[in-house]
Amino acid sequence: MEYSLKTTGAPTLEELHKSPAFPSRDQLCKGPVVIIECIEEIPCNPCEASCPKGAITIGESITNLPEIDFEKCIACGMCIAACPGLAIYIKDYTYSDTNALLSFPYEYYPLPNAGDIVEAVDRHGKSVCNARVVKVQNPKVNDHTAVVTIEYPKEYFEEAVSMKRIF
Repeated sequence: MEYSLKTTGAPTLEELHKSPAFPSRDQLCKGPVVIIECIEEIPCNPCEASCPKGAITIGESITNLPEIDFEKCIACGMCIAACPGLAIYIKDYTYSDTNALLSFPYEYYPLPNAGDIVEAVDRHGKSVCNARVVKVQNPKVNDHTAVVTIEYPKEYFEEAVSMKRIF
């Protein structure tokens, strides 16, 4: 089966690489980095408006794809909860010697709790590994989406790279 945003709801790596907001492998290995998987030119700019450092820009046309200035971005995650398309997350492969972090939008109930062990899945719903919930942010203000942060074994980053799941 060929995966694509239009057929499965998850963009392919080729679709992602066309995005001006997709980080390089070097950027991913420097520390926490925001990843925006926004690949369709639709009228939307909450990510730009929510960024306290002005690191995300859309430009004059509200249908432009977002761009990230990775030098300005502090990976605060404000854009994750603001994105109505659930297209933004943060990866941190430098979290520890053995574990990486992933912060992502979460719109299911019940919300997990910090300390819970959960099943981590890839973009197509396939089980990858068990992960520990590190933090749950449930912003009640402005009816924003909850953000869940999980910790998972770093070996799955290298496996994803070798299988070309994220690059």
